[in-house]
Amino acid sequence: MSRYDLDAEIAAFIRSNGVTRCPTVCLAPTQGRTEAADRAVLRRRAEQREAAREERTRTQWLQAIAVA
Repeated sequence: MSRYDLDAEIAAFIRSNGVTRCPTVCLAPTQGRTEAADRAVLRRRAEQREAAREERTRTQWLQAIAVA
């Protein structure tokens, strides 16, 4: 597949699927510039993950105390 064919295939995929931004922006921090809405989503996701981690830790700690 030539570079031109690959670029055309990628462009067709983006047109058909409505991809308007890099999907990884909501998955991990980046060094690139992102829109304010994307940064807010990333911040909320990080907060939710931290809350879930704290809840798992609390649950495990309470279970350990109950066993002891």
